[in-house]
Amino acid sequence: MLSEKSGCIINISSIFGRVGGACEVHYSVSKAGIDGMTKALAKEFGLSNIRVNSIAPGIIDTDMNQNVNYEEMKAEIPLGKIGKTMDIAKCVKWLIEDEYTTGQIIEINGGWNI
Repeated sequence: MLSEKSGCIINISSIFGRVGGACEVHYSVSKAGIDGMTKALAKEFGLSNIRVNSIAPGIIDTDMNQNVNYEEMKAEIPLGKIGKTMDIAKCVKWLIEDEYTTGQIIEINGGWNI
């Protein structure tokens, strides 16, 4: 990417990297580190026309969340629903196509973190 002076890096972090999660300290710290790395790399690589962003999903219907009580979680989410992997994929597609966004942590969580 550096030699081509072009590129797009998309990291996947988590809402817990932004707000912390009870009983999830190790996970939260690692995701917060990804967010910090995203911002630092965006500054470092910007003049090389390399965009660096991160997506911080909320609760997404995946195998990782199979033990989460979705009905209970829906009550905390303003849109009243659990995210789908396609919601994240659409953001990835947009970030790839966009040419001006860099250094951003994009939260996709149905309003859970308002």
